[in-house]
Amino acid sequence: MTLAPILVVTTGGTFDKQYFDALSEYQIAESVIEKLLKTSRVAHPFRVVELLRKDSLELTDEDRALIRATIAAAPESHVVITHGTDTMTDTAKALEGLEGKTVVLTGALAPARFAESDATFNLGMAFACCQSAQPGVWITMSGSVFDGLKVRKDRDAGKFVAI
Repeated sequence: MTLAPILVVTTGGTFDKQYFDALSEYQIAESVIEKLLKTSRVAHPFRVVELLRKDSLELTDEDRALIRATIAAAPESHVVITHGTDTMTDTAKALEGLEGKTVVLTGALAPARFAESDATFNLGMAFACCQSAQPGVWITMSGSVFDGLKVRKDRDAGKFVAI
């Protein structure tokens, strides 16, 4: 049995933030996704496209159109997107209706470069969800899988909740 490869599209967000020193603010750095997948010994075939390096609050409608066009044009039918959590649901809505694609967005509440980050776990959840979910748009965060069109970020609780 041949495993369907997964396209991983990186857009920035907390997942790829880096803190340089005590006087600096976080900056979006080169993506760590490929390194995380190799360190985690992911044997499933994947391809990484580093598309954007932005905080999700800085994403524009043009950026979302680029994300959608990239996924639509890709030969892979299974896609994981690493994305900032603040506007993840906006991007999920912009991806609605992509025919024959299973798209899973995930992010992190702490940068992947931090020892106590949720990034690696969330990325693993996204890979599993991408392989088992029906075509559509999904969000995986904090050990849960959500319909990407029926979820919101609860900033006070620091988690995503179904709506």
